[in-house]
Amino acid sequence: MFKRILVANRGECAIRIIRACRELGIESVAIYSEADNHALHVKKADRAVMIGPDPVKSYLNIHRIVNIALEAGCDAVHPGYGFLSENADFAREIGKAGLVYIGPSADAIEDMGSKIKAREAMIAAEIPVIPGSEAALENIDEALVIARDMGYPVMLKAAAGGGGRGIRRCDDDEQLRENYEITQREAMAAFGSDELFMEKCIVEPHHIEFQILADTHGNCVHLFERDCSIQRRNQKLIEIAPSQFLTPELREEMGAIAVKAAKAVQYANAGTVEFLVDKDRNFWFMEMNTRLQVEHPITEAITGIDLVAEQIRIAAGFPLPFAQQDLSHRGFAIEFRINAEDPKNQFLPTPGTITRYYSPGGPGVRVDGCVYPGYTIPPHYDSMCAKLTVWGPDWQHTVKRSLRALNEYNIRGVPTTLPFYRHIAESEAFSSGDFHTGFLDQHPELFDYKPYEAREDIAAAVAVAIATHAGL
Repeated sequence: MFKRILVANRGECAIRIIRACRELGIESVAIYSEADNHALHVKKADRAVMIGPDPVKSYLNIHRIVNIALEAGCDAVHPGYGFLSENADFAREIGKAGLVYIGPSADAIEDMGSKIKAREAMIAAEIPVIPGSEAALENIDEALVIARDMGYPVMLKAAAGGGGRGIRRCDDDEQLRENYEITQREAMAAFGSDELFMEKCIVEPHHIEFQILADTHGNCVHLFERDCSIQRRNQKLIEIAPSQFLTPELREEMGAIAVKAAKAVQYANAGTVEFLVDKDRNFWFMEMNTRLQVEHPITEAITGIDLVAEQIRIAAGFPLPFAQQDLSHRGFAIEFRINAEDPKNQFLPTPGTITRYYSPGGPGVRVDGCVYPGYTIPPHYDSMCAKLTVWGPDWQHTVKRSLRALNEYNIRGVPTTLPFYRHIAESEAFSSGDFHTGFLDQHPELFDYKPYEAREDIAAAVAVAIATHAGL
């Protein structure tokens, strides 16, 4: 087993990995930019090294990260998610330095990181893929020909990257012309490549992803699915495991396909195979994420398996301690991404200083966070403050427990998605458990919630009355 691991990430992601290291008896080394001098992951790690002044480029400096890992005496590097986690060059440089990369091979990252290469690999493995362009689009004229042949609507997508960026729906020629150069610019800014491809748009699909684990001894399993259909701008907000939309038979079929997809590219470590499922339960491969997912806690909640610990064990050469027939899931879990954003204003990020922070607790409640009272959320990074994961023995119990936990959660100083989530959890639409990617568009009433300040005025008045009555 490893003695010391460098965590090439920040925030709640870095803290999650640091905690797994500590439970395994492994020392952790954190890195941080000047902007993260007071970040919580710096305080949690056994050792922390300032990597550079630039808030973003510092975390993308491959050679600096490798050198710090060597100087600190690390024997492995965990990339987390985001930043360099799906960068094949980073994985290669880690290996060249004699260190172990806690993730899949550079070739697997490269093959599955390109949506075009991934499609080709899945087609070769006879896995259903969404109809689309066979290669990168040459120009708008070619795009128009393909779109007319497939029939609108279509999805214009960046060939590289993920996370819901560089994706635009086009319903006709005019929209395709309008969005082509815009999507190219978005792709270049986000992923360093302006290559685009096109897929047929599956209208109001269910976004279902299967968690897989594969070791270096040829063993591969899936840990069931997550429903990630509740999104804004193609980016996930609330995730659920397992999906209520899948039948047991479809779950088994899709799980087997996910394992087949991983084996087709000789995948090892943790990964996620993502599908779109239409209303008739037809499904297609969409992409594979070659890293740990933000929403991994809900899979841990329903299976009892520590995914980060398994990642580390696999990278250290250990075989999986279980086979597919050993795995089962119990109950339901929901993850709410607590973002410093204003849902009433197009989810505009709202960086600032946290003035009050009380996290929820109790049975079935888990918080993965990186903020505290007095912490200033910087404007340079993702807007997520924390992840609230709630588990319950059945769906309705989980929804009620979620509402209780959301009502306990108190973050002040910056607007967050908390009051929005409270309103969602109270709604019949959410309680029904029927979700597709158009859920929020279909329920605009969910945005008609009371601001947190109004709720706090009531709570403050109650607190004063209680204190007065008690003679305090």
